Amino acid sequence: MALKASELKVGDTHTARLVEDLKRTQLVQYAGASGDYNPLHSDEIFTTKVAGYPSVFAHGMLTMGMTGKMLTDYVGDARLTKYGVRFTSQVWPGDTLDSTATVKAVTDKDGKKVVELDVKTVNQNGVEVLSGYAEARVDP
Repeated sequence: MALKASELKVGDTHTARLVEDLKRTQLVQYAGASGDYNPLHSDEIFTTKVAGYPSVFAHGMLTMGMTGKMLTDYVGDARLTKYGVRFTSQVWPGDTLDSTATVKAVTDKDGKKVVELDVKTVNQNGVEVLSGYAEARVDP
């Protein structure tokens, strides 16, 4: 069911669980799918002994992609027109992530209705790991 501008108001939210208990296997699978084999995401010894982190951690783009899926699930396929994020904290194996899209505005652009969204993804401790924005076409 497509979103309708007439049914949206500023402050409306949509929240979804992106992942529960992120697995190291998911990080390796993402590395293979994306071609990003940075050892910070898969090599525990390199990450802890050389780079000084407590463990391997997720690719930022994995978090962005999971958050983007939440957005397209909300607004519908092929409706997202803008999407940008800032990574605000690292995502670790074992993390559970929840994301929220909040309606910032509903406007007319080039004769079409558009919803502007603020986007935030947090871990199980409420720590923000991603903040961003999105725009999507909506039905009148």
